[in-house]
Amino acid sequence: MAAFLGNLRNTVVAGFVLAAIVLFIRLSMGNLDFATEAFWAFIIRWAHIICGVMWIGLLWYFNFVSTPTTPKIPEELRPALGRYITPEALFWFRWGAMGTIVFGIILAGMNHYLIQAFSLDMVNDPTGAFSTPSYLLIGLGMWMGTIMWFNVWFVIWPNQQRALNLNGKGEGLDAATKAASGKTAGMFSRINTLLSIPMLFCMAAASHMP
Repeated sequence: MAAFLGNLRNTVVAGFVLAAIVLFIRLSMGNLDFATEAFWAFIIRWAHIICGVMWIGLLWYFNFVSTPTTPKIPEELRPALGRYITPEALFWFRWGAMGTIVFGIILAGMNHYLIQAFSLDMVNDPTGAFSTPSYLLIGLGMWMGTIMWFNVWFVIWPNQQRALNLNGKGEGLDAATKAASGKTAGMFSRINTLLSIPMLFCMAAASHMP
């Protein structure tokens, strides 16, 4: 068992196999059609949640664990963090963000509320604008998630590349410039941490406080 769980790929594959078994159990109970839009909307929602957990989990890791702990690490050991751990975490961080936004948009389109959500319920059916709380709430959550995604890909990632000299982006830059890039990345990471709390509130509230 220890050898099996020591391999991350095996563990992840086993997790999906267990999910497939649960799906089979649900299928055996009847009233489940793979051909329906509702079923595939559920699959997209599941992918959206998985990516979101990866994204926000790593965002909170950076802000609750890595950043506060780094100053406590002996200075001679810190380069290992920036050379090995942080680049790998940034890979899953930014692609988790991409998966979350892409699957979220697809899900909103499949459930027929994409325009209503992104317009914050200003474009609605004959009931009138701002008349559907769930559209307003999910829209606010989607806009905060979109801002967070933008920050990841167009502010945090480029600045981290310069700060940590990833993909050669820090070549020729002086220490002050790299430090400034790291500070900018950290500030926008904190902005995303701030936004993540009301964003998750809106996502949950849209379903439970419609």
